[in-house]
Amino acid sequence: MDHVLSTHLFINHRLTTAWLDRIAQTGIPAVETFCALQHMDYHNRAQINELGHWFKDSTMKLHAVHGPMYTDDVWGRSGPQSVLNITEPVKSKRLVVVDEMKRALEISETVPFRYFIQHLGVEGEEFDERKLDSAFSALEEINLFARQRGVEVLLENTLNKLASAERLIYFLGLTHLKLNFCLDVGHANINEGVPAAFSIMQDRIRSTHIHDNDGKSDLHVFPLLDGGTVDWKNTMELLRSRPGQYPLVLELRETPERSFPQSLDAVCEIFDKLENL
Repeated sequence: MDHVLSTHLFINHRLTTAWLDRIAQTGIPAVETFCALQHMDYHNRAQINELGHWFKDSTMKLHAVHGPMYTDDVWGRSGPQSVLNITEPVKSKRLVVVDEMKRALEISETVPFRYFIQHLGVEGEEFDERKLDSAFSALEEINLFARQRGVEVLLENTLNKLASAERLIYFLGLTHLKLNFCLDVGHANINEGVPAAFSIMQDRIRSTHIHDNDGKSDLHVFPLLDGGTVDWKNTMELLRSRPGQYPLVLELRETPERSFPQSLDAVCEIFDKLENL
């Protein structure tokens, strides 16, 4: 399977060409970048242009961009007004969210990429049919804007009552949006379980997020190296059952013990271990 590393691994550091050089030196062929202002500031044309020049001269590709979740640079800790949620019921506020997603999608005009990873709701959000109407209105506009730039929007299964695997299928059936999925294995492990999520989502999976946890908290720990409760042998058998449909995208979290760029050795080890299961 193709290998991709998400820059979520060093999300609290500014994404520079020096960091990309270190990843490219490992032979990893592609990355997914994360739109967080402290990391990849999609408002900053100088940073985006610098990345554009680098990717133009590199064999490493930009596989996907993860849509922004907050308007601040401290993971939403500045207050609820910083949260970007496409289920926002107030139209004027929702349009602000849509504009932020469009701004992130404009990266593709400088650095081409294939997929835009979008959350449906925020962590812990409860199910409400009215929220689906808001999400439909937002996604209809975001998807049109993305397709005009050759980008496909993927919905990710997340940790709320709107975006479990089953609820994502329900949402697409209700709205008739022709969207596909990013299967987040760590989130599935906490929700319905990886086998159940894969069974529900498999026809529409186009990308993945690979990480581990204790089955309760979204820890993003290193699979097969730092504990965790995902059955990786069974998970890899499931993922291999649809060859060529999607890559393995490691979405890990930096720790004092595994800080970037030293953690790149562990990243390469994980890819090898997963492939050899």
